[in-house]
Amino acid sequence: MSDKIKIQLEYVINCSPKVLYNRLSSASGLTEWFAEDVRIRGKKFTFVWGSSEQTAEMVLHKENKLVRFAWEDEPDNYFEFRITQDELTSDVSLIIIDFTEEDEQEESKELWDTQVADLKHILGS
Repeated sequence: MSDKIKIQLEYVINCSPKVLYNRLSSASGLTEWFAEDVRIRGKKFTFVWGSSEQTAEMVLHKENKLVRFAWEDEPDNYFEFRITQDELTSDVSLIIIDFTEEDEQEESKELWDTQVADLKHILGS
């Protein structure tokens, strides 16, 4: 097991779970906010940022609820998108679970904040 620590972030997103799930689980959806380019081969997703790329496998998915990607080079470290909907208010939340070095928690959070801001912008949320 790696010595990275797990972080969990939650964002309220004003859109339906179905629309949100599509942005979290498809190459075209992920390209809009998460990476510059996304290529899919079977369950393997290659994420491209500038000159770097990383491959992850979609190891878990439940339609309109959950997507988990495990990094190919560090299978213990995954990132997960969970979609929850409040029964009373119908508010939709995106919960992101990720792993980071202890001294990089703040940077990781800021990076996700930036990316989720892009996602909200695309969704008109």
